Amino acid sequence: MEKMFKLKENGTTVSTEILAGLTTFFAMAYILFVNPAMLSQTGIPYGAVFLATIFASVAGTLVMGLFANVPYAQAPGMGLNAFFTYTVCFALGFTWQQALAMVFLCGVINVLITITKVRKLIIKAIPESLQNAIGGGIGIFIAYIGVKNAGLLSFTADPGTYITLGDGSVETTTIIANSGIVPALVNFNTAPVLFAVVSLVLMTVLVVLKVPGAVFVSILASTAIGIPFGVVDISQIGLDSGVSQSFAELGTTFGAAFGPEGIQSLFSDPAKIPLVLMTIFAFSLSDTFDTIGTFIGTGRRSGIFTSEDMDALENSSGFKSKMDRALFADSVATSIGAIFGTSNTTTYVESAAGIGAGGRTGLTSVVTAAMFLLSIFLAPIIGIVPPQATAPALILVGVMMLASFADIEWSDLDEAIPAFFAAVFMALCYSISYGIATGFIFHCIVKCLRGKADEIHPILWVSTGLFILNFIILGRLQ
Repeated sequence: MEKMFKLKENGTTVSTEILAGLTTFFAMAYILFVNPAMLSQTGIPYGAVFLATIFASVAGTLVMGLFANVPYAQAPGMGLNAFFTYTVCFALGFTWQQALAMVFLCGVINVLITITKVRKLIIKAIPESLQNAIGGGIGIFIAYIGVKNAGLLSFTADPGTYITLGDGSVETTTIIANSGIVPALVNFNTAPVLFAVVSLVLMTVLVVLKVPGAVFVSILASTAIGIPFGVVDISQIGLDSGVSQSFAELGTTFGAAFGPEGIQSLFSDPAKIPLVLMTIFAFSLSDTFDTIGTFIGTGRRSGIFTSEDMDALENSSGFKSKMDRALFADSVATSIGAIFGTSNTTTYVESAAGIGAGGRTGLTSVVTAAMFLLSIFLAPIIGIVPPQATAPALILVGVMMLASFADIEWSDLDEAIPAFFAAVFMALCYSISYGIATGFIFHCIVKCLRGKADEIHPILWVSTGLFILNFIILGRLQ
C-alpha cells in the first residue's frame, strides 16, 4: 500500500484515505439516480444507464487512482448530460445512439489533445491571478451546490418567463427560466429544511473542533438524525432486485455507439456533417475546461499538485508528472463511458469534499471506485443518505477554497476584472468552463485596453476565440 500510493510522502494514512474516499462518494452519489433519470428520457433504458454510470465512474476513477495517484473521482457530468438530452437529442433530433457516438469521438479528441500536450500548454498559459480566481470560483461553486442541495434556496419564476422540456410529468419535466427567476432563502418551517440546518451546524462544529474523520462522521450522524425528522426512510433499505434486468438492458447500450444507428449513421448525411462536428466540438470544449478548472482549483492550494509536479508538467515529456497522468485518466474516461452507454464522464468537482477530508493519494479514488461498484447491489441503502447530510461538506470545503482569493491583487483592475468574472460566472452559470471562458475573454479585453495585447499568451488568444465560437455554436444549436 505504501509503495503503491506513497502515503507517508504525501502526509496521509490508510484510514484518512478511506474516510476521504467515502466522503467523496457520498458527495457525488446523487449521480447514480440523477443521470439515469436524465438520459432515460432519450429512450435509453433506465437500468442500462444506471449500470453504465457505475462502470464509467469505476473505470475512470480507478485509472485516476492507480495510474495518476491523485484523489479525484470521475462520473458522468451534470450539465453535459443535460446537453446530451435536451440539446443533442431533443432539439437537434439525433438518436441516443448517435449522441453516444459523438461522446465517444469527443473522448478520442480529448485523448489526442492530452497526448499532444495541448491541455498541458493551456494550463501553463493561464496567468497565476486567473488560476487563483478559478480556485476561489470553484469554492463559490461548490458552496453554492451545497446550499442548493441542502434545500435552503427557493426560486420564483414569473408567468411567461420559462419553458418546459419533457413529457409534462413531474418526474421527467425540466423547466428552463430566464432572468425573471428570483432566488430566495426558504422558510424554516419544514422538516427537511430544519434537518439541513442541523446537519450544517453539526458538521461545522466537528470540523472546527478538528474531530478525526469529522466530515464522514457528520454524514453518518446526520443520516441517523434524519430518521426522526422523517427525511430518511429506512423502510427502503434492502437489496436491489432489479440488477438482472439492468444487466439485460445494458446489452442494448453497450457498444451501441458503434452500431448501425450510432457512428455508422452519424456521417451518412453530408448536409448534417457540419452540425455533427459543431456538436462534438461543444462537448469537447466544455469537458476539457471543466477538468482543467477542477485540477487547478483544487490541486494548487491543497498540495495535490506540488510545485515540483508543476515544474515536471512544464519541462518533462511523456507522463512523468501527476498532472499529466491525471489529464490522461480524465480523457480516456469519456470514451469508456460512451462505450457502456452514458454521456461525458468528467472529473467531479465534488472530489474537493474528499480532499477537504484529508485525501491526498489515489487510495482515496480507489475507495470511491469500490463504493461505486458496490452500488450495483446496495443502491437502495446508499440512496437513503439524504442530500442534506452531504451538502454541508460541500459548503465547508467551498469556504476553505475561498482562501485562493487572498492571492489576487484586487486593487489592480488588470487582475481584478478577469478574476471577478471568472469566479462569479463559474458559480452563477453553474459551469466551470463558462467561468474560465468569461475570465479569458475579460483578460484579453483588459490587456488590449491597457495596450498590453503582446502580453497575452497565444494559447489564451486561441482558447478565447474557441470559447466565443462555442457560444455562437450553442446559440445556433438551440
